Amino acid sequence: MSRRRHVAHFLGLCFALSAALAVRTPLASAGEADPSEKLPRFVSLRSDQVNLRVGPGENYPIQWVLTRKEMPVEIIKEFEHWRMIHDWQGTEGWVHERMVSGKRTVVVKGAVRALYRLPDLASNVVARAEPGVFAHLSECRGTWCRIEAADITGWVQRNEVWGVYPDEAVQ
Repeated sequence: MSRRRHVAHFLGLCFALSAALAVRTPLASAGEADPSEKLPRFVSLRSDQVNLRVGPGENYPIQWVLTRKEMPVEIIKEFEHWRMIHDWQGTEGWVHERMVSGKRTVVVKGAVRALYRLPDLASNVVARAEPGVFAHLSECRGTWCRIEAADITGWVQRNEVWGVYPDEAVQ
């Protein structure tokens, strides 16, 4: 082989290798901090108009339109730029990765829940939250999570909200 052919062959191999690595190594999207994070994981909706599709692509029909910006959802599968999510009521479908954000939120579940000044049942109650209220998740310590809704911040027991795992560290 001539030197020119060796160089062309080498450059072709380099191009093929870099293309293969680019396909295997996803870039971080604007929607999430790190797409290589483990599954499942919690995120929130970026918009108040999110099409939930039956499959991972724009050719799949829209099953639902989710209308609550910052609603917590759980990503359970990924396919290219699409995320299969489910919400706190069990609705599942596919959304584009741009439609989710790494911002953490939770939803109050079950009954009316007390929000405490400190992570302690003996602490003062600062507010009460109705079931279905969405709140920003600030941190979790043990069985307690600090949340904020309507400019009120308080601590709630971790098992009284949906959007955080029992053993997850949130800071």
